[in-house]
Amino acid sequence: MDNLPVIVIRFALYADLMVLAGMVAFSVYALTARERNSGILPLATPSLILALAGFAVSGLGMLALTASMTGSSIWSVDGEVLREIIGESAIGTAWIVRMAALAVATMSAFAINRTDKARYALLASTSLAIATLVWTGHAGATEGWIGTVHRSSDIVHMLAASVWLGGIAAFGRILLRPVTAISGAQIAVAHRALNQFSRIGALAVGLVVVTGIINCLAVVGFPHFSRLPLSAYGKLLIIKLLLVGAMLAIAGVNRWRLTPALEVAIGNNDPASAIIRLRWSLLAEGSAAFAILALVAWFGTLEPLADIGA
Repeated sequence: MDNLPVIVIRFALYADLMVLAGMVAFSVYALTARERNSGILPLATPSLILALAGFAVSGLGMLALTASMTGSSIWSVDGEVLREIIGESAIGTAWIVRMAALAVATMSAFAINRTDKARYALLASTSLAIATLVWTGHAGATEGWIGTVHRSSDIVHMLAASVWLGGIAAFGRILLRPVTAISGAQIAVAHRALNQFSRIGALAVGLVVVTGIINCLAVVGFPHFSRLPLSAYGKLLIIKLLLVGAMLAIAGVNRWRLTPALEVAIGNNDPASAIIRLRWSLLAEGSAAFAILALVAWFGTLEPLADIGA
């Protein structure tokens, strides 16, 4: 696969930035100010690591994209071509904005435990970095007013997906540890946050579905929609939709069965078994989410209908 380095880097960048933005967002909407500073959801170290990783992967991504466009090795990219792409293309402008946003995110991560202003700056800068990713995919190549709608929809799509993915990561951060190491305060907060996340998550899922439909129509066009399953792009998209369906089913189980079961277990002072079931659910939902990101990174490099002659 000629585009494998680009696909791997795209996946790493999507996963890194969306987890970072989503976890920070979770700490804002699901935790009180006191809880954010209590160590229930430690974010200082992971935020700094993810911000620095995003900065590095984004830089490597520009090298890989240039190498792919010129047919050269990532280690032997022509400097003049690289400067031309960065300085004279929309992709290059988006990359510059992303790198600046990630520099702000890195500085904000250092201060996240000292002030909520740093937390909001981290969330805003990471969200901006995510928004710039639309210029690396099909939305960046769509022209005219349709292109504007497509890019706007794609930004909302990715930010809403970040809320969903980041919520899963945040619960994993709290619960994926030995049961004896989870305090009663953490369990109580996790239970309350599950209810809060179900409401925010429902809005995020709705936005993901609506914007996903808009994006698909913008990429393929309504006249060709029925032919989409015949293409490699369409087959990958169908797999993605099946995985989204699986995530929705798991989220439903969490909302209507596992969360009430945790409440009962807390009341009985025996939450261990309920936590273990939640862990398996989080692992399944998170695995599906990362598989979706891998598919998005892949079919974002494909021409939707090229292999069926459209």
